[in-house]
Amino acid sequence: MKVNITETVLRDANQSLIATRMPFSDFEGILEKIDDAGYHSIECWGGATFDSCLRYLNEDPWERLRKIKSKIKKTKLQMLLRGQNIIAYKHYPDDVVRKFVEHAIQNGIDIIRIFDALNDFRNIEVAVEQTLKSGGHAQGAICYTISPIHNLENYIKLGKQLEGMGVDSICIKDMSGIMGPQEAYDLIKALKETINKPIVLHTHSTTGLGPITYFKAVEAGCDVIDCAISAFSGGTSQPATESLHFALKQSGYETGLDEVILKEINDFFKPVKDKFIQSGVLDPYVLGSETDALVYQVPGGMLSNLISQLKQSNSLDKLAEVLQEIPRVRKDLGYPPLVTPMSQIVGAQATTNVLLGERYQSISTEVKSYFRGEYGKAPGEVNAELVKKVLGDEEPMTHRFADTLEPEFEKAKKEIGSMAKNDEDVLSYIIFPPIAEKFFKYREESAALKVNYTITKV
Repeated sequence: MKVNITETVLRDANQSLIATRMPFSDFEGILEKIDDAGYHSIECWGGATFDSCLRYLNEDPWERLRKIKSKIKKTKLQMLLRGQNIIAYKHYPDDVVRKFVEHAIQNGIDIIRIFDALNDFRNIEVAVEQTLKSGGHAQGAICYTISPIHNLENYIKLGKQLEGMGVDSICIKDMSGIMGPQEAYDLIKALKETINKPIVLHTHSTTGLGPITYFKAVEAGCDVIDCAISAFSGGTSQPATESLHFALKQSGYETGLDEVILKEINDFFKPVKDKFIQSGVLDPYVLGSETDALVYQVPGGMLSNLISQLKQSNSLDKLAEVLQEIPRVRKDLGYPPLVTPMSQIVGAQATTNVLLGERYQSISTEVKSYFRGEYGKAPGEVNAELVKKVLGDEEPMTHRFADTLEPEFEKAKKEIGSMAKNDEDVLSYIIFPPIAEKFFKYREESAALKVNYTITKV
C-alpha cells in the first residue's frame, strides 16, 4: 500500500518553530533536491508566509512562489488558504477571494488546502469553487478539536458536506497535535467508509502523539500525511519525515521517498536550524513535548507567537496563567477550534484577561466582531452574559458576512495606482495595506540603489 507524504519545512514547520522567519535565500539551494525526493507535495506558501515575507523579510511573496516553482518542476506545490479570510484575519469580498485563488494557481500553486476556523463551510465555498474553476486541486479541511460538541458523528457530517461541495480531497487538520492514535484510527476509518475522497491527516508533534497518531491513521487507510524534514521537525512542528518513512517502510508500506536524498535535504537544513537557535528566533521551548496542550489545545504557531508577544511585554512569566485562561475563553466563545484567526483572537483575549488582572475588563474588537457573527456561526453555545455585555440589544447576524461586503479589487487597484506593478501587488495591498505599501517603497528604493550602483560601477 502507498502512503503519500507532504513536506512542510517551507511553510508549517518554518511557521511553527521560527514564526515564519526563513528567507528564500535560506532554502533556495536545496529546492531541486526536494523536488527529487519523491514527495506527494511540498507545502510552501499561504498561512503566515505571505505576511512574514512583506512584514519581516522584505520579500515579495508572489515572487517567492514563482522562484520556488522555477526550481520545483515535478512535485506539486501546496498552500494553506483560510477560506474567506484568504491569508489574513478578516473576511474579504468574493471578488478578492476569487482573484487571489486564480493568481495563486497562475503563479505555481497546485493544491490549495482550504479551511474555515469555525468549520462554517459557507466561508469556503467561493474559494473551493474558484480553485476547481482555475484548474487547481481543492482540498477541503476540517479543523479538528476536542470539546463537548465535537464528536465522530459531527466530523462525518462535515466530511459529507465537503464531499457535496465537490472537493478533490479532505484534510483533517489537527493544528494542536491533540488527536490521539485511537481517535485518528476511528475517524479516518469512518471517513473512508462513508466518503469517496482521498483523506489527508495533518498534525503536530506538540504533545508527542504525532508519530503514533499518524501510524494508526495509516492503518485505518489514510492516504496522505504531513511531515517535516527532521532538522525542522518535532515540538510544535510536524513529526519527522525520515522517521515516518522508516517506520512505514518497515511495516510494508511504500512512501515513494528516496532515503539518500532525504539525508541530503536534512544535512542542508541542520546549519539553517543552528543559525536560528543562535539568533534566539528558535526558542528551545517549542522543541519539546508539551503534554499540557492536551488541556489547553494551543497550536504550534500560536504557541511560538504567544511566547514572542509575552517576551515583548516582559511578561513571559505569565505564560502558564495565559495557557490556563485560553480554555476558559474558548468555552465562553462556544468552543471554536484554535486555528487562525480564532487562535489569535482567543489567545489575545486570554492574554489581556491575565495581564489586566480582570477577565473581560477590555474586550478586543475581534471578539466583538465574533459575537456579531462576522466570522461565521459559533460551533456551540456562547456565554450569554458576555454577548449581552458586548452587543447590548444588537442581534447577531445569521447570514454569511461576505454577503455584506462590496467588491473591492478594482477600487483598490485605482487607490494604489502606480505603486502596484501588477494584480498580485494589488492583492498584497488589499490584504495588508500599510505593510504592502511599506514594502513597495522599499522595493523601489532598492531598485534605485541598484541602478545607481551599476552606473557608478560603469
